[in-house]
Amino acid sequence: MAMEFDGGLTCGLGVSDLGKAISWYEDVLGFALLYRMDDIAWAELSTSVDKVNLGLSQVEEVKQGGGVTPTFGVKNIEAAQAELDARGIKQDGAIQTIPEMVRLLTFFDPDGNTLMFYEDLSGSS
Repeated sequence: MAMEFDGGLTCGLGVSDLGKAISWYEDVLGFALLYRMDDIAWAELSTSVDKVNLGLSQVEEVKQGGGVTPTFGVKNIEAAQAELDARGIKQDGAIQTIPEMVRLLTFFDPDGNTLMFYEDLSGSS
Protein backbone atom coordinates (compact mmCIF):
# COMPACT_ATOMS: atom_id res chain seq x y z
CA MET A 1 0.00 0.00 0.00
CA ALA A 2 1.54 3.29 -1.10
CA MET A 3 0.22 6.58 0.20
CA GLU A 4 -0.41 9.25 -2.39
CA PHE A 5 0.01 12.72 -0.95
CA ASP A 6 -1.50 15.71 -2.73
CA GLY A 7 1.24 18.19 -1.74
CA GLY A 8 -0.86 19.98 0.87
CA LEU A 9 0.03 20.44 4.52
CA THR A 10 -1.91 21.93 7.44
CA CYS A 11 0.01 22.57 10.66
CA GLY A 12 -2.34 22.74 13.65
CA LEU A 13 -1.65 24.77 16.78
CA GLY A 14 -3.62 25.12 19.99
CA VAL A 15 -4.51 28.67 21.04
CA SER A 16 -6.34 30.18 24.00
CA ASP A 17 -8.44 32.71 22.04
CA LEU A 18 -9.29 31.96 18.42
CA GLY A 19 -10.16 35.53 17.44
CA LYS A 20 -7.01 37.02 18.95
CA ALA A 21 -4.85 34.31 17.39
CA ILE A 22 -6.36 34.87 13.94
CA SER A 23 -5.65 38.59 14.21
CA TRP A 24 -2.08 37.98 15.37
CA TYR A 25 -1.26 35.60 12.50
CA GLU A 26 -2.86 37.97 9.98
CA ASP A 27 -1.15 41.10 11.36
CA VAL A 28 2.29 39.71 12.22
CA LEU A 29 2.87 37.04 9.57
CA GLY A 30 0.50 38.21 6.84
CA PHE A 31 -1.50 34.98 6.74
CA ALA A 32 -5.05 35.11 5.32
CA LEU A 33 -8.13 33.61 6.97
CA LEU A 34 -9.61 30.86 4.82
CA TYR A 35 -12.47 29.98 7.15
CA ARG A 36 -13.52 29.98 10.80
CA MET A 37 -15.86 27.45 12.40
CA ASP A 38 -16.84 28.67 15.85
CA ASP A 39 -18.97 25.59 16.57
CA ILE A 40 -15.80 23.46 16.65
CA ALA A 41 -13.40 26.29 17.67
CA TRP A 42 -11.25 25.90 14.53
CA ALA A 43 -9.90 28.25 11.91
CA GLU A 44 -7.57 27.80 8.99
CA LEU A 45 -5.29 30.41 7.46
CA SER A 46 -3.28 30.32 4.26
CA THR A 47 0.42 31.05 4.42
CA SER A 48 2.69 32.39 1.70
CA VAL A 49 3.76 28.80 1.01
CA ASP A 50 1.68 27.07 -1.67
CA LYS A 51 -0.65 24.42 -0.18
CA VAL A 52 0.68 24.97 3.37
CA ASN A 53 -1.98 26.23 5.79
CA LEU A 54 -2.03 26.93 9.50
CA GLY A 55 -4.89 25.50 11.53
CA LEU A 56 -5.79 27.10 14.84
CA SER A 57 -7.75 25.18 17.46
CA GLN A 58 -9.05 26.98 20.54
CA VAL A 59 -8.27 24.83 23.56
CA GLU A 60 -8.78 25.19 27.29
CA GLU A 61 -5.06 24.85 28.00
CA VAL A 62 -2.28 25.50 25.49
CA LYS A 63 0.37 22.85 26.04
CA GLN A 64 3.97 24.04 25.91
CA GLY A 65 7.03 22.12 24.77
CA GLY A 66 7.43 19.33 22.27
CA GLY A 67 5.37 19.02 19.15
CA VAL A 68 5.98 20.55 15.75
CA THR A 69 7.67 23.90 15.16
CA PRO A 70 6.43 25.52 11.92
CA THR A 71 9.54 26.97 10.27
CA PHE A 72 9.05 29.45 7.43
CA GLY A 73 11.68 30.42 4.88
CA VAL A 74 12.46 34.11 4.49
CA LYS A 75 14.75 35.87 2.03
CA ASN A 76 16.30 38.18 4.64
CA ILE A 77 16.28 37.00 8.23
CA GLU A 78 17.52 40.34 9.60
CA ALA A 79 14.59 42.12 7.99
CA ALA A 80 12.22 39.51 9.43
CA GLN A 81 13.79 39.95 12.87
CA ALA A 82 13.48 43.73 12.61
CA GLU A 83 9.75 43.34 11.86
CA LEU A 84 9.32 41.10 14.91
CA ASP A 85 11.32 43.56 17.03
CA ALA A 86 9.15 46.47 15.85
CA ARG A 87 6.05 44.55 16.93
CA GLY A 88 7.51 43.51 20.29
CA ILE A 89 7.36 39.80 19.45
CA LYS A 90 9.20 37.60 21.97
CA GLN A 91 12.20 35.77 20.51
CA ASP A 92 14.43 33.00 21.84
CA GLY A 93 17.84 34.62 21.57
CA ALA A 94 19.79 35.82 18.58
CA ILE A 95 19.80 34.55 15.01
CA GLN A 96 21.70 31.25 14.91
CA THR A 97 23.95 30.44 11.95
CA ILE A 98 25.03 27.05 10.67
CA PRO A 99 27.72 28.08 8.16
CA GLU A 100 26.99 27.35 4.49
CA MET A 101 23.65 25.83 5.47
CA VAL A 102 21.05 27.96 7.26
CA ARG A 103 20.31 30.86 9.60
CA LEU A 104 17.52 30.37 12.16
CA LEU A 105 15.40 32.63 14.36
CA THR A 106 13.00 31.26 16.97
CA PHE A 107 10.02 33.33 18.12
CA PHE A 108 6.69 32.85 19.87
CA ASP A 109 3.03 33.63 19.27
CA PRO A 110 0.98 35.15 22.15
CA ASP A 111 0.17 31.65 23.49
CA GLY A 112 3.85 30.64 23.59
CA ASN A 113 3.70 28.39 20.51
CA THR A 114 7.18 28.14 19.01
CA LEU A 115 7.67 29.33 15.43
CA MET A 116 10.83 29.79 13.40
CA PHE A 117 12.15 31.63 10.38
CA TYR A 118 15.01 30.23 8.32
CA GLU A 119 17.22 31.76 5.65
CA ASP A 120 18.83 29.23 3.32
CA LEU A 121 22.59 29.69 2.95
CA SER A 122 23.22 26.54 0.89
CA GLY A 123 22.50 28.19 -2.44
CA SER A 124 20.12 25.36 -3.34
CA SER A 125 16.93 27.41 -3.24
